Amino acid sequence: MASTSPPTATDPALVAALRTDLAAAAYTVEGVSDLLGPLAGAALAREQVLPAQRATADAGTPLATLVRLFGLGDAVDTDDVAAALPTLGLQGAQSLGLVREQGPGVVATCDLRPYGDEDHAWWVASDLAEIATREPLHEDHVLGIGGASTTLASWTPRPVVGRALDIGTGCGVQALHLGAHAGHVTVTDLSERALDYARFNAALNDVSWEVVGGSMLDPVAGRQFELIVSNPPFVITPRTPDVPLFEYRDGGASGDAIVAGLVRSIGDHLVPGGIAQFLGNWEVVGDTDWRDRVRGWVEGTGLDAWIVQRDVQDPAEYAETWARDGGHHSATVEFATMYAAWLDDFASRDVTAVGFGVVTLQRPLGDRDPFVHLDEVGGPVAQPMGPHVLAGIRARTWLAEHGDDELLSVAWTAAADVTEERHSRPGDPDPTVILLRQGGGLRRSVRLDTAGAALLSVCDGTLPARAAIAAIAQLLEVDEDALRPDLVALLRELVADGLLT
Repeated sequence: MASTSPPTATDPALVAALRTDLAAAAYTVEGVSDLLGPLAGAALAREQVLPAQRATADAGTPLATLVRLFGLGDAVDTDDVAAALPTLGLQGAQSLGLVREQGPGVVATCDLRPYGDEDHAWWVASDLAEIATREPLHEDHVLGIGGASTTLASWTPRPVVGRALDIGTGCGVQALHLGAHAGHVTVTDLSERALDYARFNAALNDVSWEVVGGSMLDPVAGRQFELIVSNPPFVITPRTPDVPLFEYRDGGASGDAIVAGLVRSIGDHLVPGGIAQFLGNWEVVGDTDWRDRVRGWVEGTGLDAWIVQRDVQDPAEYAETWARDGGHHSATVEFATMYAAWLDDFASRDVTAVGFGVVTLQRPLGDRDPFVHLDEVGGPVAQPMGPHVLAGIRARTWLAEHGDDELLSVAWTAAADVTEERHSRPGDPDPTVILLRQGGGLRRSVRLDTAGAALLSVCDGTLPARAAIAAIAQLLEVDEDALRPDLVALLRELVADGLLT
């Protein structure tokens, strides 16, 4: 068990005093970045604390004290802490459960750092990371701001909704984002320790959430929401005593069953038109395609699905990643034992790779066949991706609800971020390769033939696609009926991904 309890939010006056002091010290993402500078900031992102310790050691400011105390896990002089928290005071910080005495100084009992997006600034408390404790994590560790949570926050569509749900909230990172565009936010988690952190973070940021305990969707049985997000415990972990089961990443099921079960059950909790967004891992068995496995999860749910695989690892890479994740180092016996357990577990199911990606599901508004789009995009994408995801869901919904005749009746327009590249061999009068590139969104690259390039050249919002195809067929001296199917398929692809609007 973890050695200290999460901070408490039972005294609103103390929480308000902490909020006042953090704001006064400019304890913000920008403030910390400016203090550390690019070298120390980049090193800290790689979990190397020494450059940050050097940058803050002699700064002598409340901001530097807060970074050393809550971000680096250093022992700090009591007078410095009192100066950095003048409204709350050292005794108030102890009453909240934020610090404890250690020798002549004070150390933090939790990680507390600034966080935000383009329009909001927050603070997030969580358990101290390994770089602060200098020891492996406890199994009930409550994770703070990490790569998975920021990825999910970036990819989540943000329509204005009345009711939103965060499944497996942890310390509440996704709920902070939801509160900016949802009238009512419900958060769930199996871990009471995580829920205590969520309650504290809600109070610290002066927001209100409905906090309920329980596993996955169990606490909201019979309820529906307009938007559901989740950074679920998706890590595929061997069910053996040799591997610690961290609550923040391990759902207690074998293989990828946690994510599969979420895909199959979440539709019951979506209102018509409601959207679910979450992260997941999936196993690739033998020489099969990952799409075959994931498509099987979606079939029969009645949900629209847009699933993007962002990364893939072989079993050894996956084992190394997650054996190291808990703070165990590769030179230890514990690491080697866990590594072997993962390899044995994957071999028992003939798993040859593990995919990671983003799952977007929607419950259709009416009675129609759902769409299922399974894409693989490994390169850089727009940040944030949420606006593109929402536009992509809206476009795919329109395509699912409208036939080819309606598609061809629209005068489409190439999006502002779309450009065309033409490549040719030296001396050749005509291009051998024509590429359509998307500057934002998924940064798609689509190879066009002559007819496709001709169609895109007239997509300026003035000529319906049907008339454009007729003119192109005449220009190329080909049969219009033979040309149309390929160009209709191209139109659908480009509309779905936002290259045409």
